[in-house]
Amino acid sequence: MDLRLTSTLQAVYFSNRAACLLRLGRTEESVDDCTQAVTLSPTYVKALLRRAEALEKLDKLEEALADYDAVLKIDPTVRAAVTGHERLQKIVHERQEKMKAEMLDKLKGFGNTILGKFGLSTDNFQMVQDPATGSYSINFQQNPGQQRPPQQQQK
Repeated sequence: MDLRLTSTLQAVYFSNRAACLLRLGRTEESVDDCTQAVTLSPTYVKALLRRAEALEKLDKLEEALADYDAVLKIDPTVRAAVTGHERLQKIVHERQEKMKAEMLDKLKGFGNTILGKFGLSTDNFQMVQDPATGSYSINFQQNPGQQRPPQQQQK
């Protein structure tokens, strides 16, 4: 018997059982079976799509997005992967931005606690993001909220 055929059939069986488990609401077990199927047959699109669906139900959106990406690398014409990828990419980006804002607020509170002992606050520092790299630079301002007078040109 050809081992490749056996692995392929096993992948189909795991994927079919995963579909049943998903419909029964046993989502985590469904993810496990899809993972087994993908391990046996890494390019098995149905298993990747089912796992993406199950991961999405478990609110593991980054992992689901990775599965949609994997499907699109195998076959960029799979409509379910295209729509799932587009939908999740927006949601994941929004979540990441929200988490970044929350983290910056927490850091600002912590920074104010420390800097307050020196008569400073985080308002004394201006963060500027470099659009090319996404990194930040921090500039110190002695008197935040006050605009500097324009420098006069020397003649």
